Order: sequence, then structure tokens, then C-alpha cells
Amino acid sequence: MSHVRVHNFAISLDGFGTGEGQSADAHFGHAGDRLHQWMFATRLWDPAGSGGVDDAFAQQHEPGIGAEIMGAGKWGHPGWHEDPDWKGAWGPNPPFHTPVFVLTHHPRPSIEMEGGTTFHFLDASPAEALKTAKEAAGGKDVRIGGGPTVTRDFLAAGLVDHMHTVVVPILLGRGVRLWDGLEGLEEDYRIESTSSPSGVTHLTFDRAA
Repeated sequence: MSHVRVHNFAISLDGFGTGEGQSADAHFGHAGDRLHQWMFATRLWDPAGSGGVDDAFAQQHEPGIGAEIMGAGKWGHPGWHEDPDWKGAWGPNPPFHTPVFVLTHHPRPSIEMEGGTTFHFLDASPAEALKTAKEAAGGKDVRIGGGPTVTRDFLAAGLVDHMHTVVVPILLGRGVRLWDGLEGLEEDYRIESTSSPSGVTHLTFDRAA
């Protein structure tokens, strides 16, 4: 059975999944790369990196994924829809290697990239997008890739089976928060917490029976 998963989703202590002021040169706004420095130090990102607890969690991002759904704010900076040459922030060979469905109010033709990634653009509800992604995933799992607004929407719709979030010990103060409007979410999941020597805390949410 196909599951819906979230992996390596980093938030600040005050719950922000991205900073304010996103642009082509600042994909996470004023947060910069501070939310993801823990991951950059792992073997998933750098073969010479750490093989500790952070890497163990980070490595779960890839196996068993047949498609990804992401928001317009992850795929590009504000205004990307006005640039017909914009093909995402990951270069010619993006790291997804599956069909990727971008939720946007500005659909455009699909873009086939190197390495098996094809970006498709949908103006659809979470449930509609998930149905399309599951068909493309061929029985494998679907990853919700973020950003915080899309992840929050899928959580609010009750569509996420497993979620891994990483609480990073920084305060952003502004940006886009993950948890707003999700009061009582903990009642639907079994939650485990794992502290890392790097200072981050890994939280896993598995849907309760």
C-alpha cells in the first residue's frame, strides 16, 4: 500500500519552515542555509560527512519514493511563473529522480530534466494532487516535499502517514510557520523524539491506528 511521507523537514524553534524575503538569491529568505546545516554535514549530502544519527534520519528521504509533491514556493522564488526559462533551483539534474508535481496557480507545460525527474504543474487540491501523484508513483510512496504551506495543507487534510521534522535550535521570528491551524494534530499520531549531538531534535510522526 502506498504511503504519504514527509522527510527532513526542518523548522526553527519558533516553528518557521522558511524565512521572510524569499528571492532567486535567497531560497529560504533571511533564514539562509541555517535550517539545513545539520543535513549538509551528513553523508547523504557529503560522502565525507557524518554517519551519525542525523545521517540515519536523512537517508530515509530516498528509499521507496515514486513521486513527490511540492509547493510553488519550493520550486521557485516569487515571480518564477513570469520567467519561461526557470526550471527550478536544482540545476539540470535535480535530486528527485521521480515525477514531481508542483502545486501552483500558474500551471505550465511539464519539464523533463536529466536523471529521471519530470516536473508537472497542477492547480489542484491536496486530495486531487495526491491521487495524480499516486498513479504516477506506481505503487511506491509519495513524498510531500514542502514548503511549510503545502506540508501544512496536507496535514490539515489528514493525508500524511509519516512525517519526519527536524527542530533546529535557531529563532527566525518571521517567515512561514508549519504548525499554524493544526491544533490537536498530536492526537492523530504516535510521536517519537530523538536528540542529536549536532543540537537538532528529530521528531517522527506515525499515524495512529
